[in-house]
Amino acid sequence: MAHILVIDDEESIRSMLVIILQRAGHEVTVAENGKIGMNRFKAGGADLIITDLVMPEQEGVETIMQLRQQHPDLPIIAMSGGGSRADTYLAICKRLGVRCTLAKPFTMEELINAVNSVLGNEEPNLTAR
Repeated sequence: MAHILVIDDEESIRSMLVIILQRAGHEVTVAENGKIGMNRFKAGGADLIITDLVMPEQEGVETIMQLRQQHPDLPIIAMSGGGSRADTYLAICKRLGVRCTLAKPFTMEELINAVNSVLGNEEPNLTAR
């Protein structure tokens, strides 16, 4: 299937996403923040980036902007649980060309639907925002 780079500062979220995505047949690389994520992407590439937005060191929006400058067609899914500002952050990401957004908490089904939709494996599901 696809090689997916997951960028999130929360170990529990990264672990959960790895399990779900690997069970769906994907190869997964992880990074703890945007700076590490950019280095891992440069080293090994990815077919899809799934990134959190609120992280230390380098936030998701900055990471998305860098990725967009260098790889304008790279599929990106943004996710956020950033409290009351999560919707604002996710709306900004849509304007930056992110293909799909997920508000935490999301279900396993919502994640898989979003990944399949972004990778072109099926029609978009309305549960993925």
